[in-house]
Amino acid sequence: MQPIIEFKNYTFKYNSQTEPTLFDIDLKIYPGERVLIVGPSGSGKSTLAHCINALNPCSRPGSYTGTLTVGGLNPAEAGVFGMSGIVGTVLQDTDGQFIGLTVAEDLAFALENDAVPQEEMKKRVEKVSELIEMQPFLRRSPGALSGGQKQRVSMGGVLVDDVKILLFDEPLANLDPLTGKNAIALIDEIGKKRDVTVIIIEHRLEDALYRKVDRIIVVGEGRIKADAPPDELLCTDILNKEGIREPLYITAIRHAGGTISPEDHPASIDTMNIAPYREAVRSWYSRTPAPAVQNDGRNVLTVRDLSFSYKPGEPVLKNISFAIKEGELLALVGKNGAGKSTLSSLICGFIDPTKGSILLGDEDIANFSVKERGERIGLVMQSPNQMISKPMIREEVGLGLSVRGVPDEEIKERVEDTLKICGLYPFRNWPVGALSFGQKKRVSIASILIMQPKLLILDEPTAGQDYRRYTEFMEFIRKLNRESGQTILMITHDMHLMLEYTDRALVLADGELIADTTPAKILTDSEICKRAYLKETSLYALSLACGIDEPDGFVERFISFDREKRRELFQETGAVS
Repeated sequence: MQPIIEFKNYTFKYNSQTEPTLFDIDLKIYPGERVLIVGPSGSGKSTLAHCINALNPCSRPGSYTGTLTVGGLNPAEAGVFGMSGIVGTVLQDTDGQFIGLTVAEDLAFALENDAVPQEEMKKRVEKVSELIEMQPFLRRSPGALSGGQKQRVSMGGVLVDDVKILLFDEPLANLDPLTGKNAIALIDEIGKKRDVTVIIIEHRLEDALYRKVDRIIVVGEGRIKADAPPDELLCTDILNKEGIREPLYITAIRHAGGTISPEDHPASIDTMNIAPYREAVRSWYSRTPAPAVQNDGRNVLTVRDLSFSYKPGEPVLKNISFAIKEGELLALVGKNGAGKSTLSSLICGFIDPTKGSILLGDEDIANFSVKERGERIGLVMQSPNQMISKPMIREEVGLGLSVRGVPDEEIKERVEDTLKICGLYPFRNWPVGALSFGQKKRVSIASILIMQPKLLILDEPTAGQDYRRYTEFMEFIRKLNRESGQTILMITHDMHLMLEYTDRALVLADGELIADTTPAKILTDSEICKRAYLKETSLYALSLACGIDEPDGFVERFISFDREKRRELFQETGAVS
């Protein structure tokens, strides 16, 4: 069989860079294969994908040596338009891919460009809408859809052209766990029905392996570091070496002293033969102490019977009540559209509740202005570029104090103190534009911390970051919480983050608070997970397979043990394995 994609001794360098991003790539992908590409940020995996669909070098200028053929064509010569009939690309940011005012218009866009007759166009739009299960939404605006529905429409927009290759760039990044699981299932089903080649680029390895893939390709420093079936790859240490988070159940078995074997099919906890590891896992559980978690601090924020509606009679939040204690690090989770962002907007004062109250300490903040709340409650948005407005780091971090008329000497002192806390002091005289994404995130946090807020709200703090940068950033957040006593609420879809770094979580579903307990209890409760579109942790399945009676206790012990191991390694090396 001839490969549908073939790289031969391929090297690619962007014109804006002095060194190549890809080096000597030799790779063959065959028709109908399902391939998962993983690697840390900056490894070259996205560059590899963009060479396949001709974005490199046609839209992002660069030079290359060696050869690349995709569907018998050279992408650099065929161009983006020429390759669009062969390679359908679904971007991480689905909103940036919509053209039409309705779902039907968006699905028909490629056909309109090809001057397909209207009757044929209608038939093909109907057929593809059935494939992606979006027939009832054809007249709906893409902007009014949920995250998972938007992804289906993006998928349909490329499938309508009868492509041979489907390329997904981080399809799970902005989806809640259950929607992400459904997205992987849909990708798998469409791949089989249409007999197309599927390539997925994703940081969330365990979630991407929900359905079978033929190969995992590991990219690191512009080179292919591994290319093997999942069952073989997961038995090696290549993922840890390259800074990629292996599935939690694999790590748990390793902690228990088990050596993973390909014959036991470790690619999925649902199909893995656990019998050879059962006694080792049970023994580890019995000898590992349960973590002690207690917070007796006073309430920083109290929400009482809070309700909100954008339209009368259509409540978005209903009778929400909870308290956040001083020094807590907790998560707010739930499916897309559950009301998480609305709740944070109510706390910050961007909108007013329909009923109920919010107390900061013992003080009702109903009459506080947005400015007054901003001095006490800090919100850090998902993208630092949404917050940063000054060219230099010092100016950006000190902006909040400057507009409030704080004397220059005090601003200088507080800026330097805050930069030290955030690990940014060596860059104090740098322009913001010279920083990495993770460093910019720290600058946006520093600009809030300098106001000495009682509560810090982080919206999707690790979205789009690889495991190494995720760990570096979250160790910084945890240090801020533990050493500085900063109270932090994180809004997240990342169940690993919730498990590994928070001691408590609030779960929203259909506008109601359905759980307020430990992450381990939440992710071992099938009813809560089902209602909130979360996904039970694979550690839960492992504990049941090993006959452990208290799965939430097993999860809590693993997370505490693993967190300590990784923190020790982080302190020794300044990086993760």
